[in-house]
Amino acid sequence: MKLEKISNNVLFAVCGLIVLAFLLFYTVGYDNIDAEISTDKVAPKMTILLMMLMYLLGAATFCLMVWSLITSARNSGGSDEATTKGVPAKRVVLLTSAVTLLIFIIGFAISYAMGEDAVIGNDGKEKASAFMVVVVDAFMVEIYALSLMSIVSVVIASTGVMTKSATKK
Repeated sequence: MKLEKISNNVLFAVCGLIVLAFLLFYTVGYDNIDAEISTDKVAPKMTILLMMLMYLLGAATFCLMVWSLITSARNSGGSDEATTKGVPAKRVVLLTSAVTLLIFIIGFAISYAMGEDAVIGNDGKEKASAFMVVVVDAFMVEIYALSLMSIVSVVIASTGVMTKSATKK
């Protein structure tokens, strides 16, 4: 019970930080024009704040994922139990990890094959290398594919198709 309360408090704090960061992003210097980047495009002043928050949350999520996997492996005690409360947890983790990695590799290969160009600013200096553009494209492909898979999974879970087929056996 205490762990659930801590989890809820952390969730509310993170949500509050995200809302505050986005409010600052859209209200403080949002209409800023930076001539070094472009003469006609908006360069919000709080972009770095938003990016740092997302990097911090991404790193925290990754650390919590690794900690969770290690804790789960320790608590299983090496048992060969295939399911946890009817869910094949090990298979789900392995399948999810494999699919995520596969989608990233496919997105990277497609983007690399398309031959992306480096991002060049108005001053003629390179702002991002072609390789980084390919990596960002691969992450975008992964985000879209995993989002679509999540939506399909939620729809399937909410209809109860999987539970009905499991109870018929």
